[in-house]
Amino acid sequence: MTEKLDRLVADARRAAETRGQGYRERALKIYPWICGRCAREFTPANLRELTVHHRDHNHDNNPADGSNWELLCLYCHDNEHQRQLEATQGNVSAKSPASAATHSPFAALGTLLKKS
Repeated sequence: MTEKLDRLVADARRAAETRGQGYRERALKIYPWICGRCAREFTPANLRELTVHHRDHNHDNNPADGSNWELLCLYCHDNEHQRQLEATQGNVSAKSPASAATHSPFAALGTLLKKS
């Protein structure tokens, strides 16, 4: 059983690496080596810090024209995924985070003050 699981994990890792190299190489040919958020420029010396972000968060959606990709630096890429995670966990629209607040901590304050 362990061998089967190890083989499955190894196959999945190889497939992900192959897929990643394919779309990464294409994205680097299509787009300028500039972060799409902070506009940091990259050279061959620091190109490893530039990532390919999937706009729809589906790593299997890799159209040949690159329309689902944007190049982001490591920091902006992490920030984008953190924002997406927080929006998903809180069931909050990424565009309207203010709608997340439903609790009113001072709703009964008037009643409590009257009792004193």
